[in-house]
Amino acid sequence: MPRALLSVYDKTGLIEFAQGLHECGWALLASGSTAKILRENGLPVTEVADYTQSPEMLGGRVKTLHPAIHGGLLARDTEADHAELLTMGWDYIDLVAVNLYPFTQTIAKAGVTMEAAIEQIDIGGVTLIRAAAKNFQRVTLVCEPADYSLVLNKIQQNDLQETTRKQLAIKGFAVTSQYDAAITHFLADSETTQLTVYPQQKLRYGENPHQAATLYSFVPNEGPLGGQLLQGKELSYNNLLDLDAAWKTVLRFTKPTICIVKHLSPCGIASHENLTQAYQAALACDPISAFGGIIASNTVFDETTASALGNLFVECIVAPQFTQSARAILAKRTHCRLLEIPRLTLEPLQEWRSINRGLLCQDLDIGDPTLPAWKVASQRQPTEQERLALMFAWQACQSVRSNAIVLAHGEATIGIGGGQPNRIDCVRIAAERAGENVKGAVMASDAFFPFPDCVELAAQLGVSAIIQPGGSVRDADSIAAADKAKIAMIITGTRHFRH
Repeated sequence: MPRALLSVYDKTGLIEFAQGLHECGWALLASGSTAKILRENGLPVTEVADYTQSPEMLGGRVKTLHPAIHGGLLARDTEADHAELLTMGWDYIDLVAVNLYPFTQTIAKAGVTMEAAIEQIDIGGVTLIRAAAKNFQRVTLVCEPADYSLVLNKIQQNDLQETTRKQLAIKGFAVTSQYDAAITHFLADSETTQLTVYPQQKLRYGENPHQAATLYSFVPNEGPLGGQLLQGKELSYNNLLDLDAAWKTVLRFTKPTICIVKHLSPCGIASHENLTQAYQAALACDPISAFGGIIASNTVFDETTASALGNLFVECIVAPQFTQSARAILAKRTHCRLLEIPRLTLEPLQEWRSINRGLLCQDLDIGDPTLPAWKVASQRQPTEQERLALMFAWQACQSVRSNAIVLAHGEATIGIGGGQPNRIDCVRIAAERAGENVKGAVMASDAFFPFPDCVELAAQLGVSAIIQPGGSVRDADSIAAADKAKIAMIITGTRHFRH
């Protein structure tokens, strides 16, 4: 009976993967917290401590570091190696599913202590990855939940070949290399950074046909944006940029959310308990610009939403999953690409941009600090309904090019203006998109108002509440304009420029 060792920090997709292995006749071996969640879901599992006859120690610092584990991984497919294992009372381990403590996410937090960072340095997980990757001729390594379905399908079809194991091993060594580099730079407080990227796909061309282009990935043999293209021709350079912008936008929201992007600019964002209604509200914001756009969903894309697309021409749709019935409907759209990205996470947490003779690197803007310093600056307090709409508009605004202006009703944009050299033009553009719907809407601005003119125009349009970062030397003028028009104004204290 083949044996799989499961030892994961990120439990995404774990139960489904383990259930599939069990149904294929695999024995399950797991470390403490992983074993616990498997047992809670009714799966038969042997805990590592029971298998090794050695309990976890040092508060969990030592769990899988034992000859029974690493002998089972490193033993070659020879009679001599197998016999040596059996004399010790152990056996082969044929598959390892492992992912690492979130070191890079930990050190990205403001004020992280050295002690907290050190405790997130994974030792056992890295060792498991390297051992399994070294012995890829026999052992299968799965170090990304996104690869569970690939490996499980191969096992179910009895088609798990050495070529697949080798590719997964390469990914494993890349993961540990980047992990060690992050630790090195943190401990050394080093300003030197080494970037390793892997060519993933030669693109037909870049932004224009006369420009050559290539897609690179931080992880070898990974699909575009860490996902899998389910349908349609290869993604273009512009498709990838728009997909990235749309995907990052929907991941800001917890409710089912749709974002429609055209030329790197959101032209509609909406959240709703019902995904189809979120799509319809997002489309209504700017149906003209939505033609030929990119649609992103942060939840399963279902049959009803697929049907709601009607005659709209859509270049690409990205979602964590598509139902089979939705795929059947979308299969008729032969020119529409479907990209499935199962992991609802943003990685890495830094973004790089090339400039002449150099690179810029910054932390990814993932929203306001945990405890935003929001305050009501106006005389009138926002109603609860306005406050909820302002919160939505503020999140939506962070994905719009500066100078960003978002008008919203409830949890749906009704007008978006961005990318202009001055802010008042963005207000005018957003208002033109909104039309008569602007009356009673809320307005979000990604940065402060240098003059009161934007607030005065919002008042003329019928805007009822405004959210903005503040910080201008003329804040008092904008607040006075809001008070004169009886507009509620919240100041967040956090700016979200997007150049």
